[in-house]
Amino acid sequence: MWIEQDNKLQASFTFNDFIEAFSFMTQVAILAEKQNHHPNWSNVWNTVDIQLTTHDAGNTVTKKDRKLAASIDEIYANYQKST
Repeated sequence: MWIEQDNKLQASFTFNDFIEAFSFMTQVAILAEKQNHHPNWSNVWNTVDIQLTTHDAGNTVTKKDRKLAASIDEIYANYQKST
């Protein structure tokens, strides 16, 4: 699901509706804060687009990005089970 391009990990996540998408974003926000690593993202109705890069490492992809991406995938998997 994640694509590494232009020194970023990028992925799109689709949900049943805006409420699910926003709930997902809330869970990711709490996780990102705990990891002290914050994504660049956007939300349009039922789709969340996320880009991860480590600013402290010169805007490149690092282990920190890969760790957050894996955690985001775990959160997203819970939404797929309920569909």
